[in-house]
This record gives sequence, C-alpha cells and structure tokens, in this order.
Amino acid sequence: MAEKLDFRGMACPMPIMKTAMAFKKAGSGEVFEIVCDDPGFEPDIKAWVEETGNKLDNITKEGKDITATVVKK
Repeated sequence: MAEKLDFRGMACPMPIMKTAMAFKKAGSGEVFEIVCDDPGFEPDIKAWVEETGNKLDNITKEGKDITATVVKK
C-alpha cells in the first residue's frame, strides 16, 4: 500500500523538497502516491526521479490535481 503525500496548495519546489525528505526516511521499495496541484510539479517530479534514480511508476491528472506514484530505489 502506498504512503500518500498531499502537497496541494504548495508551490514548487516545496513539494519536491518534502518528497525528498520523506524518501530519506523510507526504505528501498516503498511506494509513495504524491498529489500536488502546482502545474510545475509534473516536470519537477520527472526530473527528480531521473536525478535520484527512483522509479516513476505512474503519473495522472484529474482536474488540477497531479498524482505521481513513485517507488524508492
């Protein structure tokens, strides 16, 4: 089951910074479902997972909400 991180109402780079903090405490293979409504979140989370080597499993949009499912390496 994925841990949910809700960063709606925050502007980038805060959601990425808070995601990075949560990942530091997580173990390998843990799954996070991250929700954000900042339009800059999608390119930022894609760049962050590529830079960190974590896996972007899925990204969806519903209204203003962008949900990324990321697996810690």
